[in-house]
Amino acid sequence: MRLKIGILQTDAVLEEFQPRYGDYPQMFARVLLAAAEQENVELELPVYPVYRGALPEATDDCDGYLITGSRQSVYDDLPWIPLLVEFLRRALADGVKIIGICFGHQLLAHFFGGSTGPAAGGWNVGVHSARVIERESWMQPERQALHLLSSHKDQVTQLPVGARVILSSDSCPVAGFVIGQQVMTVQGHPEFTRDYAEELMRKRAPVIGDETFHAGIASLQQETDEIVTAVWILNFLRGSTQRNTEAGTG
Repeated sequence: MRLKIGILQTDAVLEEFQPRYGDYPQMFARVLLAAAEQENVELELPVYPVYRGALPEATDDCDGYLITGSRQSVYDDLPWIPLLVEFLRRALADGVKIIGICFGHQLLAHFFGGSTGPAAGGWNVGVHSARVIERESWMQPERQALHLLSSHKDQVTQLPVGARVILSSDSCPVAGFVIGQQVMTVQGHPEFTRDYAEELMRKRAPVIGDETFHAGIASLQQETDEIVTAVWILNFLRGSTQRNTEAGTG
C-alpha cells in the first residue's frame, strides 16, 4: 500500500540543533519511514512550510495531513495561523484525514470549538505516560498507556465539537483525541529522540524551572513508544474505523 502524507510544518528546529537532528520534517520522516517499513507501506512525505505561508494547492493533494509541533502558541497573533485553519476547514469538509502533534493537537482543539491555554502545572518535559481511556481499532499494537517525549507549556483545556478523549494523564487530561474517523491527535512527540529532548530541555532550563528540568532529565531512562505511535498514525490513515471502547492489555 502507498500513502502520501503531507507534513504541515509549523516551525523550524533551532539552527544550532539542525546539523545533528535535522528539521521537523526529517524527524517525522525518520519515525514514519521506520513504521512504514515494518508495516510494508510505501510513503511519500511532501513538506509544506505553513509557518512561511506555504500550503497545498488542493486539499486532495495528499491522503492525509500531519500538523507538526511549534514553539509558538496557537493563540499567538501570527498571519499564517488563520491561513492554516482555513485550509484545515476545507480539508475536513472534503473528508481528508488530519493528524495533529503537540501544536497541531492544540490547534485542532482551539479553532474547532474547543480551547487551548497555559497548563496549570507549568511545563511538561521528558517522558510522559498517557493512559488509553478509549480504544480505536487502529490502535494496534495495543497499549494500556502511551509513553512519549513531551515538551509543552500549553495544553488543550476544552475539547472541540464532537471530540472524544483517547489519551489522558494527571498532568495533561487531554493528551490525545479523535473527531469521528477524520481527526487523530497526540500531545506528545513521537518524532523526538532522547538526545534531542535532552538538549532542548537544557536550552530551556531557565524557563522550565529546576524541579521540572531535573525530573525531565531523569525520565529519559524510560522506554518510549514512538514507533507504536507512528504505526497507529499509519493505521488511522489506512482507514481502519471500527470502534472498541474497551481498552485491552498491551
